[in-house]
Amino acid sequence: MTGVQAMTAAEDLQLPPVAPEVLAAAVESLTSRLRKKLDAAIEQYAALPVAPAADGPGVGVRCGEDAVVTLLPGPDGAVTEEGQARCSCLLAPRCLHRAAVLGCCPIADPPAAGAAAPAGPAEQSEPDAAPAATAAAGGSGAEPAPEPPATVEPTPAQVQAAAGLWAAAAAALAAGVPAAGAVPQAELLRAAHTARLADLHRAEAAALRVVRGLRSARARYSSHRTADLAAALRELLLTTALLRSGPADRAVLGTARRAYKPGGALRVHGVCREPVLTATGYGGVVTHLVTEDGRWVSIADIKPGGPSRARGAGTAPVSVGAAALDHSQLSRGGLLISGATVSADGRLGSGRGVRANPVGGMDWGSGPLAELFARPLAEAVAERLADGPLADPEQTELLRRPVGCELVVLGASADSVLAREVDGTTGEPHGPLVRLVAVNRHPDLAHTANLTRIGAHPGLRLRVLARVDPDRAATLRPLAVAPVPGAAYTLRLPAEWQGRADLGYDLLQGTHVPAPDGDGPRLPGPVSAGPDPLGDSPLWRVRRQVELAVAGGRRAVAEAARSGGARTDAAALRRTGFRAAAELSTALAEEADRRQRDVFGRLGDPSADRYAEQWLAAALHLTAAERELVRATWHAPDAAAG
Repeated sequence: MTGVQAMTAAEDLQLPPVAPEVLAAAVESLTSRLRKKLDAAIEQYAALPVAPAADGPGVGVRCGEDAVVTLLPGPDGAVTEEGQARCSCLLAPRCLHRAAVLGCCPIADPPAAGAAAPAGPAEQSEPDAAPAATAAAGGSGAEPAPEPPATVEPTPAQVQAAAGLWAAAAAALAAGVPAAGAVPQAELLRAAHTARLADLHRAEAAALRVVRGLRSARARYSSHRTADLAAALRELLLTTALLRSGPADRAVLGTARRAYKPGGALRVHGVCREPVLTATGYGGVVTHLVTEDGRWVSIADIKPGGPSRARGAGTAPVSVGAAALDHSQLSRGGLLISGATVSADGRLGSGRGVRANPVGGMDWGSGPLAELFARPLAEAVAERLADGPLADPEQTELLRRPVGCELVVLGASADSVLAREVDGTTGEPHGPLVRLVAVNRHPDLAHTANLTRIGAHPGLRLRVLARVDPDRAATLRPLAVAPVPGAAYTLRLPAEWQGRADLGYDLLQGTHVPAPDGDGPRLPGPVSAGPDPLGDSPLWRVRRQVELAVAGGRRAVAEAARSGGARTDAAALRRTGFRAAAELSTALAEEADRRQRDVFGRLGDPSADRYAEQWLAAALHLTAAERELVRATWHAPDAAAG
């Protein structure tokens, strides 16, 4: 390796993920004096360079003259044992350097079912234990297992673990982002580890999302959204509250990540590729496929890396069997798989017993994909938006499943392309005004450039494969597009693209959109997005209060209430008919400003439990009301018309 190559390799080094229990133990081992310095140390060490370890295949961070922290991750790439993190200072292992460097590492996902250690992000392939799981499940002649009961009684250990998670989440909510530093986060991680041991997988996953959201907010990442952190806190508090209250739906317990089951022989056909770029430093690709009986499956290749990793993975080899295909070829081809293993969310496994051979692809106009595009858009969207607040956000595979539709472009507006569905019988535009919004706006990906080109050609007819956005009025996130057979004004794609364009990878050019002729569609004048029924509703007042509670903590909500903002919001909500929202908003403001005194008249700490209960009630009502408004926009033809 040359000197330049060595420098480049060193610059590309990143800190490995760390298991939640390892980081929690490191923080708990610190003295109270060192804990007060931990947040500042994490901020300082996050800017230090990462170098190769001097005594192994890991990485090292020099924190001072006599302090070098060395991380030696296991075979799965994560630090899962306390001995894999060492410091050269005299106070090690109970030193500030070690805890702070571990605090700079991304949080590792929990281990997959049957795995001995965490396997990285949720999208990574399962370990080679899949064949063992297949054998344990029994052969085709085994009798099917009985259906488990829909309602379960939590065990005492599960109730205790849920209570610990509730207390940690309520304390983080009351503190707000500014005060939810490394120590409160470590308490959440310790409680999440206890929940995993008690088989509370859904609560554990929610707690890890909360910790990642708090880290993102405190680091002021551009990708951070307070709404995402609020959703994670709502999910965590709701799940733990249900578990503490007695018999609960089995879905509240959740399932272990990536539990693979035997799928037998499968013939799958490529549909499209989707680049993946996460805020925690992972990048890659997911190739969506469909079986001959219409089931959706996928193959993922996601590893540590940034935008360059996401771009390069689009043409990386497929890691299923010994198939000599890359993801670009697979998205337009197919595989015949024997010994397949499939996870609950449709991911195909790549264990030792899996064999795969390339086969021909399937056109969007044939087989199960033809049925996908023949279904009315409103009907498909209604099915995907049917989940209620009890749905596990990590198990809503139906919501993530793409819909297919034929659209006519009306123009561009702000960050979206406006379009309407084309009636399959009359061939005329009808239905609500649909907004097409980029899946990912990163400039290194092609989504935004492709939508900009599409929006510049009103009247263009497209077949669109998209994912429904459940948080915006009549909005689709397109993954791929294709020309409409027989249409005069539609895309003209290169032959090597085989009749479709992956919007995250294939860059549309001017030559791909022909000039409209005299027989092209006649559209009305300029079209505007018009009012947004969701954004223009007074529920934004509740949303502001709920997110203020997350971002600023209890004190911020109390100060807003003292200034009269809560009374103004409640009055506006009542005038527009949102009486329940007004009552819940008022109750949250009053609880935030509640002051308690002891028998001597001294002010004490108010109850975090009661405050968390009031916040959870307001957040749940807000989520349900917003979902109903989103559903309504898909059924009102003029809901967003100008």
